[in-house]
Amino acid sequence: MSLWKHSIKELSEQLHQGSISATELLDDTWKRIDAVEPRVHGFLSLLRDFADAAAKRADESLKKKTGSYLTGIPLAIKDVICVKDYPTTCASKILENFKPPYHATVVERLSEAGAVLVGKTNMDEFAMGSSTENSAFGVTRNPWDTSRVPGGSSGGSAAVVAAGEVPGALGTDTGGSIRQPASLCGVPGFKPTYGMVSRYGLVAFASSLDQIGPFARSVYDCAKIYETIAGHDPKDSTSAKMTVRDLPDYQDLDKIDEGLIKGLVIGLPQEFLGEGLDPEVKAGVLKTAKIMEGLGAKIEEVRFPSLDYAVSAYYVIASAEASSNLARYDGTRYGLRVSGKTTKAMSAATRKAGFGREVKRRIMLGTYALSAGYYDAFYLKAQKIRTLIRNDFLEAFKKCRLLLTPTAPSHAFKIGEKSSDPLAMYLSDIYTIPANLVGIPGLSVPVAFSKEKLPIGAQLLGPAFSDWFILKVGSMLEKHLQLPFQAPVETC
Repeated sequence: MSLWKHSIKELSEQLHQGSISATELLDDTWKRIDAVEPRVHGFLSLLRDFADAAAKRADESLKKKTGSYLTGIPLAIKDVICVKDYPTTCASKILENFKPPYHATVVERLSEAGAVLVGKTNMDEFAMGSSTENSAFGVTRNPWDTSRVPGGSSGGSAAVVAAGEVPGALGTDTGGSIRQPASLCGVPGFKPTYGMVSRYGLVAFASSLDQIGPFARSVYDCAKIYETIAGHDPKDSTSAKMTVRDLPDYQDLDKIDEGLIKGLVIGLPQEFLGEGLDPEVKAGVLKTAKIMEGLGAKIEEVRFPSLDYAVSAYYVIASAEASSNLARYDGTRYGLRVSGKTTKAMSAATRKAGFGREVKRRIMLGTYALSAGYYDAFYLKAQKIRTLIRNDFLEAFKKCRLLLTPTAPSHAFKIGEKSSDPLAMYLSDIYTIPANLVGIPGLSVPVAFSKEKLPIGAQLLGPAFSDWFILKVGSMLEKHLQLPFQAPVETC
């Protein structure tokens, strides 16, 4: 049936019309996964029993005409999000056999909507990385060129959508971990405003930065997944007390006025277009600006003097929070345990064996930044820079409704190319990190291809709670770009 070639919108229409069943769609999904996975390795585990039961329930709902937009739709979730009684490893040996006793809120909401969750996707260990090379269980490959990385840390989720294994997936974004792999894999990826999606059941990396969001084959489908998972959750103390329908500019994406962009002031931050940006990426962003200008937008140059300090501030803050959050993995309560003569020796041996190199590096950096004598010099200073970055955004949004920037400095790089150079890897997130530090929404949309036929993404950023407006503009931009969303993995 080749249903893997369709978007969620197309599949939802077929399901509700009765031309296919959820069970048939799931069978087609398993065939596609079995054919593609040997080349891509986007999944860490498949939830076959869980998905089969969900597909049967979805068919019952569809027969009764009570299904939602996502009823019967196969989706994947990053393996940092809890599914009750199924492995949640965070791509780490320290959690290799961990099965949580509860569902994450986003899993409950997708299940209630009738979605069929088929598997847990690969990632950089504990979401620490920009290439999905840091997984304890193998590298995920970019479906556009399997010698290249898919980005990270949500590289598995981006790759399985780009490869046609599923039409949508959830990832997490702490410093660009949805938007950067979306750019490298040529699919839309959306990071919501901090607090709009519950973090209950998300294994924490950096609690003031983490946010769950969707990948899909269109911005429209990203919006529909987002609408399903967002909204207040009393189990998350940082959850905003509003739903998507409470957001400014909320309306059905099928009813967007073509004049939406006319008169819109869009900022083009000059610091995002300077040294270190691949010329092909820059050309793609400027081409996108021209298209938006042609639709009636006004492009205005804005300044972000604090960008030079964003990566440094982020890695101090994120590593400090990781040091605190990962202290719980001590071999005592759950996960891996390596024997030792004393409790201290057991804990040290467990952490040495269980954590990978990058995770150890960040724990040590964070612990150092929080230690006596260095807190003021590093952590406190980083928080002050966070405030400066926030002020730069506030100034920009006084002049502009949205900002247009590159998502990543380059297209997908070769596997192993940056593995021995942590700083080069960290700079992969230079354009995405500021949004996490400030807590604002960001959307990466595929806008061009390199000479090597690798996808390039551009990023739309807006003020806090402008989520729906960004999605509306992104959806309209996508229609005018008309780029293919399907990577050329010819295995079916």
